[in-house]
Amino acid sequence: MLDRLEMFIALANERHFGRAAEAHGVTQPTLSAAIRTLEGELGVQLVRRGARFQGLTPEGERVLDWARRITADTRQMKDEMRARRKGLTGRMRLGVIPTALPMVSDLVTPFLQRHPNLSLQILSRTSIEILEEMQSLQLDAGLSYLDNEPLGRVTTVPLFRESYRLLVRHDHPLARAGAVRWPDLAALRLCLLVGTMQNRRIIDRLLAEAGISVQATVESNSLLALVAQVLSGDWATVVTEEAARMFGNRPDLVALPIDTAPGVTPRPGPQVGLIAPWRETHTPVLAALIEAAERLARRRSAPAAARR
Repeated sequence: MLDRLEMFIALANERHFGRAAEAHGVTQPTLSAAIRTLEGELGVQLVRRGARFQGLTPEGERVLDWARRITADTRQMKDEMRARRKGLTGRMRLGVIPTALPMVSDLVTPFLQRHPNLSLQILSRTSIEILEEMQSLQLDAGLSYLDNEPLGRVTTVPLFRESYRLLVRHDHPLARAGAVRWPDLAALRLCLLVGTMQNRRIIDRLLAEAGISVQATVESNSLLALVAQVLSGDWATVVTEEAARMFGNRPDLVALPIDTAPGVTPRPGPQVGLIAPWRETHTPVLAALIEAAERLARRRSAPAAARR
């Protein structure tokens, strides 16, 4: 039954029989037959059928919850037994919000050094996509915001708080300013992340609190595309301090701190950290990743002298 449950999950994720069959590595007739067999075993209709996939029945939605739990428990059991025999092996899928991509190596590199038989797939995702794909078992964990949108029942390890820099080309009129304030952005040609991304919503809120509203002439879901746009002329973008460390060291780019108005106490930036599905006992691989995140959090919170 486990294989049929996994095919059913694939169908629920893909919402298309052909794509689900391809994702599971079987033919479409094989997948369709497996779903019908599962319906016969459970005595209920799981899928609304027509000329194409039309969604799950209410019974199908309930079975999907059970299927995800059973599949996750089975994977955990297999991982634990494999770890007992061979140590940690396998492949982990980590979803990362674009603004955290510049620092993900701080977590991944020591993690893989401790566990050289593991491999890791890093996927750029929005915060919402990370939650959805963890629920559908397409991701094992994520690096995402912890305090701006509901996370549900997850395990979290806070890693850092975001702060922001204005990124401009070295010959931009503001390049020698030393620092800027949020209202200064009103007069700039801005390229920003798209509005569906949580970072953009945070930036829009900070601008609104400064009493201004801006229109981004260029939008992208890729931080790299925004930096390329800045390099092309008199454009500017807002990046995190983590990204500024990566791109701001280039001789043709300048990353300027964005200060608050005099007399205004800056409030803490949004918190970013590891999120993982909540379980009383995690798989050995996921437990090792959580442990690695906790070590990184301790290192980041230590005084600078102690880190050297």
